[in-house]
Amino acid sequence: MAKTAPSAITRRSKRRKRAGFVRVEVQVRMRDAGLIREIASALRDPAREAEMGTALRERLGTGRAGGFEALLAAAPLEGLEFYLARDWSLQSGP
Repeated sequence: MAKTAPSAITRRSKRRKRAGFVRVEVQVRMRDAGLIREIASALRDPAREAEMGTALRERLGTGRAGGFEALLAAAPLEGLEFYLARDWSLQSGP
């Protein structure tokens, strides 16, 4: 049996995935559907992506913009001393 070529939808999905996009399905009230579409459109647009993402993260307080390293960099650790105990667990200073 001969194999068929991938459909246009399959090819587009693969291109989007390689570009770092993921498909997300959400359920919202009908009155908010247009708003969610507009937010998604802004997050897809390279010109508006950074500004929109930052604004949403600040407003919603997700704090996941930079991952664990950004969380540590933003943590108020001044004045704290840490040492590594013999059992290799991290403990606060004496």
